[in-house]
Amino acid sequence: MKKKRHELILQLIREHEIATQDELLALLRQNGFAVTQATVSRDIKELRLVKTASKGGAAVYMRSDQELQNGKVKKFYSIFSQSVISVDFAGNIAVVKCYAGTANAACAAIDAMAFEQVVGTLAGDDTVFVLCRSEQETKQFKEQIESMPSGEN
Repeated sequence: MKKKRHELILQLIREHEIATQDELLALLRQNGFAVTQATVSRDIKELRLVKTASKGGAAVYMRSDQELQNGKVKKFYSIFSQSVISVDFAGNIAVVKCYAGTANAACAAIDAMAFEQVVGTLAGDDTVFVLCRSEQETKQFKEQIESMPSGEN
């Protein structure tokens, strides 16, 4: 039942611009699923749905990986380039220095860009630690960040 519901949710967000959980709930009910708002909320979390701007400008649900596939990586590059001051590394840890208060956004952008070499990230107020698998991969990560278009790093 849950698998079929998840498949339907993915189909619905592809076919409709769904901006609220209530809209999704109504469409699920129209399609024969008697679910609660709490169930819809859990489904959204499990499916890793995010809200992103549609062509019309409204914030609608979309799969986070679908957002990347649709070429919206530029949004993350933009956030990242406006937040980051410098990148350096020691061993397998990169240190990304950011403007005060922007490290969380930069960290989310790193996570969303899904760098192959990144194992995990941790953000403070103005610093992001990026754990890579090896020193060589950390160096590659640093080079990738420094080569991003329109960045200040």
